[in-house]
Amino acid sequence: MKTLQTRRDFLKKTSAAAMATMGMGAPLAGLLSSCESKIPTTADSVILLFMAGGMAHTETFDPKKFTPFRKGMEAKEVLSTFPSIPTKLDGIFFSEGLENIATVMDKGTLIRSYQAADLGHILHTRHQYHFHTCYEPPQSVVVPHLGSWIAKEKGPLNPVIPPFINIGQRFTVGEGEELKAFHSAGFLGSEFGPFLIPDPSAGLEAVRPPVGMDYKRFEGRNQLYNDLIAASPMGEFGSDYQKESLKRSMEQAYMLLNSPEAKAFDLSQEPKETYDLYNTGRFGLGCLLAKRLIDQGARYITVTTEYEPFFGWDTHDNGHTRLKDMKKMIDAPIAQLIKDLDQSGKLERTVVIVASEFSRDMLTEGRPDLKVQDQVEVPDIIEDMKNYGMHRHFTDGCSVLMFGGGIKRGHVFGKTADERPCKTIENPIKIDSIHQTIYHALGIPPDKNYEIEKRPFYTTPDGHGKVEYGLLAKA
Repeated sequence: MKTLQTRRDFLKKTSAAAMATMGMGAPLAGLLSSCESKIPTTADSVILLFMAGGMAHTETFDPKKFTPFRKGMEAKEVLSTFPSIPTKLDGIFFSEGLENIATVMDKGTLIRSYQAADLGHILHTRHQYHFHTCYEPPQSVVVPHLGSWIAKEKGPLNPVIPPFINIGQRFTVGEGEELKAFHSAGFLGSEFGPFLIPDPSAGLEAVRPPVGMDYKRFEGRNQLYNDLIAASPMGEFGSDYQKESLKRSMEQAYMLLNSPEAKAFDLSQEPKETYDLYNTGRFGLGCLLAKRLIDQGARYITVTTEYEPFFGWDTHDNGHTRLKDMKKMIDAPIAQLIKDLDQSGKLERTVVIVASEFSRDMLTEGRPDLKVQDQVEVPDIIEDMKNYGMHRHFTDGCSVLMFGGGIKRGHVFGKTADERPCKTIENPIKIDSIHQTIYHALGIPPDKNYEIEKRPFYTTPDGHGKVEYGLLAKA
């Protein structure tokens, strides 16, 4: 088993990495890196719909035998707490509550064999860091987010729209500092970092001055901000490249402020009928905002259900009851997003991913052959409804959905066992292959790297990420 790491260790090392990255000069293109990609592209944009907190595969996209609640039942009996429902694909079933997404599965691929990493003692933010960067934390430098790599290598589709937009995640709840560790462009520079919109219903506020402040006064504030940056650790310790990148990111934000495209952030412009289809809360409205931004030429967007410990998908208790609400939050807007992108023709060139950092199981913490320390007490005999559901963290069988941008339509990839432990038994796939397959669709080669700390730093660790051609319509 790998050395257990505390949250404090994680923070100390990522903070040190941030200071180290700050002092770096411009990343040098590696000698191994392709000067010009010859990979034919099938996608221009990416939307990641991230189910933060650990979405149980057996309760969502890979249901097993349904076991209704009864007082006095044994915990080991419970595989799925919802009955199965049919999807658009013959013989493929989802868990009850996902009826809308089930109707669009002819437009994408269902992966049932994603295996999350073995990182020792399971911490959500460490696994989320790994999912979004492809690197196991901590690292000696601040590792760029998937969206930052795409923003850097592909540039903006529309020069006014930020190339990397993150919708729905606040840093004022839960493990805010740990979440910040991977919401970064790292050594690539601030201009490729995320444009943050914590609340999609207030998206317009992110691209205009605060109420009561005219543009002239805003310009004065902008100059003051430049002065503050100059006096900050970035100004004192940052390299010329990092400072220039930060300046460019501010200029991009100012350009958006004065552009007609800023209206795309205003959800009140959407017809009420469409707005109501998406309005299941912040996540649903985030999907609507993502659709509007893709229409305006966004390159990469993350919409998250937001990670907050013991809420949402982080089902340490009341798993079954909690999942009812989570499904209501995601089912209609995800399906509607796919339908709308397909109808507009945008889905053909937009990869849409639905994923979570890992899955859950009643009994197994980690994976069957590499169990880790239990963090949740699950009684052998279930007497109370609060213990009916998937509580522990499971890494050996997770579901991922992928649509558009050259991904196969109406396809199922991989398989998990029907009996506990419901682990991957066919076509295992890990995060480096997921990332490299996305990069491949965008035309970013696997040997792309920059020289950092006198060594090549690749989009996937050591450049070993392999394209999973079984997910692609055209190999």
